[in-house]
Amino acid sequence: MNRAFWRGKRVFLTGHTGFKGGWLALWLADMGADVHGYALTPPTQPNLFTVANLPDRLARSTIADIRDAATLTQAMQAARPDIVLHLAAQPLVRYSYVAPVETYAVNVMGTVNLLEAIRQTPSVKAVVNVTTDKCYENREWVWPYRENEAMGGFDPYSSSKACSELVTAAYRRSFLEAAGIHLASARAGNVIGGGDWADDRLVPDFLRALDASQALVIRSPLATRPWQHVLEPLSGYLMLAESLFTKGQGFAEAWNFGPEEADAKPVQWIVEYLCSQVPDATWQCDATLQPHEANMLKLDSSKAKVLLGWRPRWNLQTALGMTLAWHQAWKQGLDMAATSLQQIQAYEAEAGQA
Repeated sequence: MNRAFWRGKRVFLTGHTGFKGGWLALWLADMGADVHGYALTPPTQPNLFTVANLPDRLARSTIADIRDAATLTQAMQAARPDIVLHLAAQPLVRYSYVAPVETYAVNVMGTVNLLEAIRQTPSVKAVVNVTTDKCYENREWVWPYRENEAMGGFDPYSSSKACSELVTAAYRRSFLEAAGIHLASARAGNVIGGGDWADDRLVPDFLRALDASQALVIRSPLATRPWQHVLEPLSGYLMLAESLFTKGQGFAEAWNFGPEEADAKPVQWIVEYLCSQVPDATWQCDATLQPHEANMLKLDSSKAKVLLGWRPRWNLQTALGMTLAWHQAWKQGLDMAATSLQQIQAYEAEAGQA
């Protein structure tokens, strides 16, 4: 992480009212970046955007829809960004079964709208489109997926993110490379951390059940995912954006930012570990028929380790501990911007010692 690089940089960040986007906005602002956010209203109540008082830290916060191409273009041109980080999305697998049209409209045409806005904004030099580990055609094998594996997706969410990857590759080759704009995509694992209140995510579901003194109900105890703290992929996005800006087209590719393979664990392992850390926490299985979700998923991040010098810093136990500590601080009414920045500083210190 190069904090000096970000000082004074103009950054256009979509999805800044969400979980990952909120953490990234806070981190960028703390490093001295001029952050212009563009997103819908926060998707949950409570939410990180509000509890960490993020509006006061940003140069501008535009509450608008990524599907509104005219408003998006106007906001980007007004921001005159050096760097664009695209995190706005419909991010939930199960919701995509309920709202497939919305999912494709946001995740595919939203990406098209963003890239068209970038084409009309001469200041932009580097762009990172954040997709997902679920963009790969999942073959349920034990090997981690590499960036050159086929795109696919069983459910509308996964498929829509694979489509976003294809859109990214087409715009890079057709328009942006020739214009000197360096565009990359980034694929992270299952991200956890404080400030996530989304539905149908394991750790937020656990914390909701805990706060309500209820047993956590899980769907797929044997499903294996690459779990990682939110700061892990965010540090990768920042390092990638810096390399795009300073070194150029050689980094304009797809990149994985996943945990070490040992931290790809089954859902049941996560739940049992959390219950071991929290008195009186319990769980049970939902035996009803559920929509299809992948069973086995891992990422190979060798490319980011070798070419960017990025690597995971916190193991899964540390990530879960940081998440529980953040949630406890929130329940105690502490300053959550300060709490979040303390965790960012701890992460940076860990990186600095490597």
